[in-house]
Amino acid sequence: MTSRLNPYISFDGDARQAMEFYKGIFGGTLALNTFGEAGDATAPHADKIMHALLDTPRGFTLMGADTPPGMDYTPGTNFAVSVSGDDDAELRGYWEKLSVGSTVSVPLEKQMWGDVFGMCTDRFGVTWMVNIGEPQG
Repeated sequence: MTSRLNPYISFDGDARQAMEFYKGIFGGTLALNTFGEAGDATAPHADKIMHALLDTPRGFTLMGADTPPGMDYTPGTNFAVSVSGDDDAELRGYWEKLSVGSTVSVPLEKQMWGDVFGMCTDRFGVTWMVNIGEPQG
């Protein structure tokens, strides 16, 4: 897999319905992972979407999730740009440059789903997510 640059939308509890709606429009394959599947099975938000990925036949990729408890949902600012892939050095290089002068909300480190992930808001107010997965192959 090569690195990909994708929009990532935060939802207010209706990520499943929104992503299924987008799938109906654009077609493709939709993968949904809940907070419960990620190890939070007894929480009130266990059935909410921790991560959704829609890959379309035209090559579009759209990602999204329900806003986790404790984080603010603000319509109009509920998006981020996600850079993901399996090239560790390339993606860490992006992170190092993007995070200079930024506000880091999630340090780049191994997460409960197994990938290395970080999130920051750069000095221009753009939120970035960097996700480094294990090489496929």
